[in-house]
Amino acid sequence: MLLLLVFLMVLPLFLLWKHRVNGGKLLPPGPPGLPLIGNLHQLERSATHRYLWHLSKQYGPLMFLRLGFEPILVVSSPRTAEVMKTHDPEFSSRPSLLALQKLSYNGLDLAFASYGTDTVTATMVWTMTALMKNPRVMKKAQKEVRTLVGEKCFVDEDDIQKLTYMKALVKEIMRLYPAAPLLIPRETLQKCNIDGYEIPSKTLVFVNAWAIGRDPESWENPEEFMPERFLGTCIDFKGQDYKLIPFGAGRRIWPGMNLGAVTVELALANLLYSFDWEMPAGMKMEDIDTDAKPGLTMTKKNDLYLVARNYI
Repeated sequence: MLLLLVFLMVLPLFLLWKHRVNGGKLLPPGPPGLPLIGNLHQLERSATHRYLWHLSKQYGPLMFLRLGFEPILVVSSPRTAEVMKTHDPEFSSRPSLLALQKLSYNGLDLAFASYGTDTVTATMVWTMTALMKNPRVMKKAQKEVRTLVGEKCFVDEDDIQKLTYMKALVKEIMRLYPAAPLLIPRETLQKCNIDGYEIPSKTLVFVNAWAIGRDPESWENPEEFMPERFLGTCIDFKGQDYKLIPFGAGRRIWPGMNLGAVTVELALANLLYSFDWEMPAGMKMEDIDTDAKPGLTMTKKNDLYLVARNYI
């Protein structure tokens, strides 16, 4: 009897919730949620971008979720990411920080603070992590920069333009380790139609740049760290190639993109020119992990310790 009473009390709330969240619209597919909280319980993960990537394999590259009554659209493929161009006006708003507290730890995530400085630091850490795990690439990059610079003792911006392999290396890092794997979220200004689905206004939009960088239909051996894939190609991260969008695209592309990229290239080139890098005593290459901290900005969970020995 008690269970029947509880059911009768909850049923109207559930029906009201279903009507309010769907309203008869044809929404993109997505995991079923619970009444009132939606998919909130499913996002308790240390790496949200990775979890959403796994969900997209089941529900598709255009996926719909809800955090409570807040509608969420997750874009996970280069083709669907073109909404940043085809629906740029509708997708050009930024959400309030209040709406992002679940995923950005009360809005204090780096993506909403000093993006131009902290994300460069995070990118450098991921770069050195990848290079220590791939000594072949490290040696090739060092040979290029040391051959070009000679005994000048430092690398400047003019040198960077001649470092073809170094530029390919930075692109490969941004493919595999985008500083903001879900980019900086957008919010739809008005309802729109994508692939036959109706996207409500005030929908929070996450573009999973991390998943797009690992799309097997766009990249050969996507999990392999291989800068050579960019040699002899015109693929760039300036928002025109939707399979490589670490800074986003459209009118909401990160305005500090060029400065950030040059800063990473200069810092990396000088680190590789000036020092030979080794593991601390007792550590092996296999000991270096690639675990990330939770949050909208992807920073390494465990500190990276290396030994630098002067080259010159």
